[in-house]
Amino acid sequence: MKKQSREDSVDSPQIITFDAIMPPVMAVRAEASGVTRASMGLTTLLALSVLAGAFVSFGAIFATTLSAGSAELPYGVARLLFGLVFTAGLIMVVIAGAELFTGNNLLVMAWAGGKVTTGAVLLNWALSFVGNFVGAIATAGLMFYTTQYTFGGGSVGLAALNIASAKTSLAFIPALTLGIMCNALVCVAVWMCFSARTNIDRVVTVIPPIAAFAAAGFEHSIANIYFIPMGLFIKAGAPDSFWRAIGKTAADFPQLTWNNFFVGNLVPVTVGNIIGGSIMVGAVYWFVYLRKERA
Repeated sequence: MKKQSREDSVDSPQIITFDAIMPPVMAVRAEASGVTRASMGLTTLLALSVLAGAFVSFGAIFATTLSAGSAELPYGVARLLFGLVFTAGLIMVVIAGAELFTGNNLLVMAWAGGKVTTGAVLLNWALSFVGNFVGAIATAGLMFYTTQYTFGGGSVGLAALNIASAKTSLAFIPALTLGIMCNALVCVAVWMCFSARTNIDRVVTVIPPIAAFAAAGFEHSIANIYFIPMGLFIKAGAPDSFWRAIGKTAADFPQLTWNNFFVGNLVPVTVGNIIGGSIMVGAVYWFVYLRKERA
């Protein structure tokens, strides 16, 4: 290709294109993003990870509140609304800037190309998970003390208890596979954001896959660090007036325990999230687009 001279650039009009950013370029951007994230200062990474845990929790709060009293709606409609409002969490992560463990599973694209070390990837995942955990569970604790769960005659708290109880009632294999499906969609959302040119592009890109996983009932480890402890806090600390309002007792939620949270849900869901995000999305797109460049 002929190199454009300075004179040509002055005399000829510049061509500005708004063509879509295609997947091969998206892969290069994703790899570069992985390098940046893997080399981030540890204090910065931890702080941004706490924010991400809180942001995802905000989406969970929105979804829980909306689902209160939604039993009158057809199941599919109620789930669709739940999924749509839950997307607020990842939108905040993407636009405001935060480090979400599940999205950072895409670091495997930089790792597979030899751009970052295994240790750097594992350190990023460990710190982002710890930060996300702190942000999410701290938000759950704060929300408990707001007593927002008593709103709507206790219907918000009942919705939180039902959500948490359902998650802690899952067997290992369903929790694992629901986690795989969830983070495949989360990482597809993050992957598609590499095609975006504006924040509007990013918002529109994030909504469909995130709404899909939340509506379908897939399992997201970081969201569950809000959903389940919120239910546990209500079960352990709600006053008698709350239980009278909803016509239930703490004994009506026997599966909702800390052991079932950590061992029965968080462990298999986290493993599933890693498989779904790093292998089903990150490794596949590296193989398709970046491997060829090195062939």
